[in-house]
Amino acid sequence: MPKFSYTAVDARGKQANGTVEANDQNDAIAQIRQLGFYPQRLDEAKETAATAAVGADKKAKVGKKGGRVKPRILTIFTRQLATLIDAGLPLMRSLKTLAQQERNPVMRNTMTHLASSVESGSTFSEALSGHPNIFNKLYINMVKAGELGGVLEIVLTRLAEFQEKSEKIKGKVIAAMVYPLVVLVIATLILTFLLIFIVPKFQQIFTDALPGKSLPGITLFVIGCSNFLVSQWYIVLGGIVVIIVGYKAFASTPAGVVILDRIALRVPVFGDLISKTAIARFSRTLGTLISSGVPILQALNITRETAGNNVVANAIAKIHDSVKEGESVVGPMESSGVFPPMVTSMVQVGEETGQLPDMLVKVADVYEAEVDNVVTGLTSILEPIMIVMLAVIVGTIVIALFMPMVGLITGMSDASNQH
Repeated sequence: MPKFSYTAVDARGKQANGTVEANDQNDAIAQIRQLGFYPQRLDEAKETAATAAVGADKKAKVGKKGGRVKPRILTIFTRQLATLIDAGLPLMRSLKTLAQQERNPVMRNTMTHLASSVESGSTFSEALSGHPNIFNKLYINMVKAGELGGVLEIVLTRLAEFQEKSEKIKGKVIAAMVYPLVVLVIATLILTFLLIFIVPKFQQIFTDALPGKSLPGITLFVIGCSNFLVSQWYIVLGGIVVIIVGYKAFASTPAGVVILDRIALRVPVFGDLISKTAIARFSRTLGTLISSGVPILQALNITRETAGNNVVANAIAKIHDSVKEGESVVGPMESSGVFPPMVTSMVQVGEETGQLPDMLVKVADVYEAEVDNVVTGLTSILEPIMIVMLAVIVGTIVIALFMPMVGLITGMSDASNQH
């Protein structure tokens, strides 16, 4: 039977450590409670120093299992918890109720630990902070603000709406970018297959049937590419590896991240989509945080961390510094060059009228609609472009291979007519 080491507190808040033998974690928790303790941390005991180190690493991970949950599962949890609390159920009972019906094991264990932490006297936000892989700073700070203001159910509802809209816009952006990537991969596979397996067979036919005759330039080019790929495949493979490794190494440096993010914002068509998505995320996140009672400086820090683009994050950092010095939000927004005039104008009106959170949410609504339009336009434009690209690739090889064949057939027909 496995052993579990635990850290717990008694009814007076005094901490205690120990181990119990149990079939699983739920059994261990039940035994610890029978001893009069409220478990705060529970891990399966390890027998060796090496495995103990691994256990210590696992100890810091989510739900004591080291797992994560999908955003959709977290959104459902947030929405259900808000509904239960709004219906008048106490927080701890709500968590236990949701844990009983949750099918995802990581989320179920997380809910159980949250309920135990709240039962032992921790606030809900403190309990959430023990699971950073599931609940990010935005989530924790909004819950903390809701607790302080006595409007936890309202904040949770806003959080659920925020998560739903964020996932919706993220899904649309991914869909817009996955389509050309898939077509590009298919085109590459088709091209590789033709050059490695088909072109060499036609080359042998040309060598046997057209000895000493010159081939069209496009045919020679295609045959040359095929010969290089077949005989020097390791150079091609090595080049691909070098490019990938070099890109990852460059992208792992602070300067590289900034350069790549700046390039991403300037890429034709896709740059506009990335820019609008970043502005929508910034506006939605900041507006939701401020309207939930999070102080603006803290809200700007959280928004910077969730910006998704280093150029936008640096612009938000400048806004933070400006507000910290007692200045307005609008000045650094205008000078950054990241935010369009319409955004800065609406933010300025929001500041002057004391309705900044509402204005930010309206900006987010506008730019999320813009993202919808850009995605729709991209899909309608990319489909014919990708079809034409595939046709050009395959058509070029077909023409290159059949031009000599046409000459060969013509020569054979002339020879038979002469006889």
